Amino acid sequence: MSEYYWDDQIEYLRNTRWLYYNDDYLEFLVQRVWKIEKSVDIIDYGCGYGYLGLKLLPILPEGSTYTGLDKGKELIKQANEIFSKTSYQTTFIVDDIETVQVKCQYDIAISHAFLLHMTEPITVLQKMIDSVVDEGRIICFEPHWIANMSNYELHGPEQSKIIQLGILQKLFEEDAKQSGKDGNIGMKIPILLSQLGLRNVECRVSDKVNFLDQHMADSDKEKLFHALKEEGLGQERDARHEVVTHLMERGLNSEEANREYEAESVFAREFNENSWLTYAPNMKITSGIVTR
Repeated sequence: MSEYYWDDQIEYLRNTRWLYYNDDYLEFLVQRVWKIEKSVDIIDYGCGYGYLGLKLLPILPEGSTYTGLDKGKELIKQANEIFSKTSYQTTFIVDDIETVQVKCQYDIAISHAFLLHMTEPITVLQKMIDSVVDEGRIICFEPHWIANMSNYELHGPEQSKIIQLGILQKLFEEDAKQSGKDGNIGMKIPILLSQLGLRNVECRVSDKVNFLDQHMADSDKEKLFHALKEEGLGQERDARHEVVTHLMERGLNSEEANREYEAESVFAREFNENSWLTYAPNMKITSGIVTR
């Protein structure tokens, strides 16, 4: 096992990233919103195996380059193998993003589902800003967990029986207080970027809605169901005592912890490959312009 957690999560990343975006919406952002009309040099903070590079390079102007930066040696190894089979200009760097020094030479700095794992996200955002030239752009694809949790529809049970929004909101906020890592950061980034001096800051929402349709082809249904399960929907729970104890350690009281355990248990019991379900990950996509 790798000492770096995400080096051991490559299959999870491969199996779930496609749940977040429609390719045509990303193309719309590049061409109509950000209006990227000439080649750009991009650096991706917390690049993983290069997911965003794989998505963006085919729709960026010819000659664009992609540099990926990540602490995970196995992730970067995978990235190098993947992009060695393409004609794109790429560079991958293994380093600790919290301490690495990056030259101010890129047109765009991006992150994807990365800042929520940082205990000092503002420090990382400043590093991203410092690596971008004047009039360059910062783009952050980050989640807002409470919006994510409100965007399920599992046909059958009342949604309040499977998703305890008030309890989850408290849980996420307590987690952020204890660890500094904020799963709701997606909605805060526009404010943070503006406070850090960027201009023309705007935030979009991914239009992706995953639909587990009982009329879809069996192979597609199986792929989507297993991706949703791997993403965390309707996962089997451990013994009540262990789960409740852990939830209380995270800041819930006994009643809240037991209610959350019951909700997660109902979801796990009700959700299967024969379910009808819609799920919108609701990823927030924030961008702003750097001025010096």
